[in-house]
This record gives sequence, C-alpha cells and structure tokens, in this order.
Amino acid sequence: MSKIIDVRKTAVKFLKEAIDCEDVTVVKIGKVNDTWKAVAEVYENDSFLKSMNLPPKKVRLFYSLSLDDKLEILSYERHNTFEETSGADGN
Repeated sequence: MSKIIDVRKTAVKFLKEAIDCEDVTVVKIGKVNDTWKAVAEVYENDSFLKSMNLPPKKVRLFYSLSLDDKLEILSYERHNTFEETSGADGN
C-alpha cells in the first residue's frame, strides 16, 4: 500500500481519537525531508455553545499534523481557517 494512504489513515484515526469527532477529511498531505505534513478538515461541536449548555452546533475547523517516517504523530494544531494552516507547516 502507498505510504501516503497510510499517512492519511493514521491522521484520520488519530484525530478521531484525540478530539472525539466522527467527520475527518484529509485535504492536504506532503513530505518535507523525513517529516510528513497533513491538514485535515474536521467538523466538531462548538465548544462555546457546549460550555453554555446550549444545543450543539457543528463548526468547521482545520488541524495540521506532523508525522515522522514511522507514522508517529509529532505534533498537531487546530486552526479556524485553511489559510492559517499554511504558516503552521512551513509550506
């Protein structure tokens, strides 16, 4: 199987477990030296509405992830827009 497919599967699995969401779509994957960079679009419940005990509403967020060559997650970061992700990974 292609390594890029493995990167996508690893990123989706990690985000589903780490942020407790169901809808994850990887929208960008690239490799810089020995580090894989991925960006995923995620729909999760609005944390502000949840803290106020109001009915849930899904918001679209983006997460940038870094993985090593063994597909271990090195870091991840949440962003409000896709444009914010370009500065996070150096691309």
